[in-house]
Amino acid sequence: MEGIKKERLKRRVFTVEFKAEVVRHKKAENISAVDCAQKFDVLPKLILNWEKQYDAGQLTLAAGRRTVSPEQAEITRLRAELSLAKMEGSILMALAHPEKATVYFAKQRQ
Repeated sequence: MEGIKKERLKRRVFTVEFKAEVVRHKKAENISAVDCAQKFDVLPKLILNWEKQYDAGQLTLAAGRRTVSPEQAEITRLRAELSLAKMEGSILMALAHPEKATVYFAKQRQ
């Protein structure tokens, strides 16, 4: 067993749209989870879980997104604005004083 390396398989990620489509197909065709799983190349247990989520209304586009509070949205907007202002200031300084800009940008990289 020493010479054998364990290979970690990458976990597949499915979109909310795909999950909902698989469940809709299963319901429309009135087929079992096993048959549907073979058709879409996923595990039957996944389809059963997705069906529960679908029935509970959790497989909508909004369900895949996390909710953001107004304060968090404002913080994100302000950070983006600050970043833009810093970039504009750096560009203006570089245009006005090329020799100082070289020193400034060298410090920023450290």
